[in-house]
Amino acid sequence: MSSPPPAPPATAVVVVAPGDLQGFVRELFERAGMPAEHARTVADVLVWANLRGIDSHGVLRIPRYVEMIDTGVVNPEATITIRTETPAALLIEADRAIGPVALTFAMRAAAGKAREAGVGLAFVRATTHTAALGYYTLKAAEEGLAAIALAGSWPNMAYHGARAAGVSTSPISIAVPRADGAPVVLDIGTGVVAVGKLTQARKTGQPIPPGWALDSDGNPTTDPARAEIPLPLGGPKGSGLALMFELITSLIVANPILADHLDGTPGGQRHKQNALALAIDIARFTDLASFRKEVDGLVRILKGLPRDPAVLEILMPGERGHRTLQQRTRQDIPIPRAIMNDLSSLARKFGLTPPGSG
Repeated sequence: MSSPPPAPPATAVVVVAPGDLQGFVRELFERAGMPAEHARTVADVLVWANLRGIDSHGVLRIPRYVEMIDTGVVNPEATITIRTETPAALLIEADRAIGPVALTFAMRAAAGKAREAGVGLAFVRATTHTAALGYYTLKAAEEGLAAIALAGSWPNMAYHGARAAGVSTSPISIAVPRADGAPVVLDIGTGVVAVGKLTQARKTGQPIPPGWALDSDGNPTTDPARAEIPLPLGGPKGSGLALMFELITSLIVANPILADHLDGTPGGQRHKQNALALAIDIARFTDLASFRKEVDGLVRILKGLPRDPAVLEILMPGERGHRTLQQRTRQDIPIPRAIMNDLSSLARKFGLTPPGSG
């Protein structure tokens, strides 16, 4: 479709200016114990997700992030270090840093390596929820790089053929620059639906479609209050990708997640994530301006293909999100009232005024 996803009914939302929301999130995490720079990074990443319509990875996540700080899962004052380094790669010890801080550091480091060696790879060990990976790859693409990011996490999605969680809804993002327009950026999870979307449906009482999730007993459900286990995207394809992401992120850095959790290993029930960020300096391999034009040319060809009658427009990865960002930048961000109630509770906890209350 050519238009951004519709906002919830006006009576069910609070509309908040992006700057106000960003300032609120930044100050909240500062009061939760983060250094100002880290709090600013988290605010940038979460509000960016809401601006692009990725509400499942936006401020909805704040209560969970604060809970992880309070319980010691997230280290708000993490010291990120380099454990291993080669001319083109490095292993980052994240020290349980919140994901947006660790992944921002990693993509910058990968980009630096790419400028030196043509390709840069950063492994991230022992971080927490990485938020929307498209934020990090898009930043690299805006600098003329191609970028890939992926992450592994605890088992929350059914492995194909199983009735229980065995793998994670592990995400992947790929972005490349264009000559005319925003970069092409793919940002998807390996599940049919993100866990955050199930959370939002549960909080707002919205029914979910068949084929999205199982309940705690492994039975298919459309009741958001009972939906707990997302199903893999494309059946064996999604669960296979999720498995491989665990092997290439967690096992390579000697920090297994899935097996430790499923086997009940001490510490295995504690939330943690691993990730990698890859950057490619396109200019090392071809003329960057020509590459950008080739991307534009292919986009034009694809958008000019005969359309399915039910489709208004053929869209490229990231195009809908960019349009939503433009719209929400002009018209502000709609936050479901149920989510805003959670934010208001946190505002009282930290002595803040919730956004949109004036």
